[in-house]
Amino acid sequence: MSNSDRVEISSPGQPLIGTDRFIDEYQSRNEELADIMRRMGFCEEKGSGMDKALTAIEKYQLPPIKYRVSDIRTTIILSAFKKWSDTSKEERVMACYQHASLKYLANEMLTNKSLLERLGVDEKNYPLISVVIKEAMAQGLIKVGTPDGTNRRDIAYIPHWG
Repeated sequence: MSNSDRVEISSPGQPLIGTDRFIDEYQSRNEELADIMRRMGFCEEKGSGMDKALTAIEKYQLPPIKYRVSDIRTTIILSAFKKWSDTSKEERVMACYQHASLKYLANEMLTNKSLLERLGVDEKNYPLISVVIKEAMAQGLIKVGTPDGTNRRDIAYIPHWG
């Protein structure tokens, strides 16, 4: 399904893992079939499609991927570009979590500066990014990844599962 402002991709059934772990986890419904398909070259050993999609989304500063799970299907929603002022609090917080996850998988950490760049916010507006980071922490999506006693401006963050 598509509209002018988004593309929706659906898959039958509910996921075997939580949507917040799509970026770093994978689980096949049928391991035997998956093994055969991997050996034939039809699919890869570890799913990296979500990582690749999120990397492209960050590169073009698009809104984060959204997920919708119902009893009969799982839908992933890719949105068209939006200016910072047009994004919702929910979108900003989810972009923060997804950014932290990508950074963690690259052996890096989310910082105020990296999130500024990810969201396309001017550096003079860094307090706006601090608010997003605080909200993502309050929702339990990210946590501090630097040692205690680190200078406040040098604090970096990782996803809650890191």
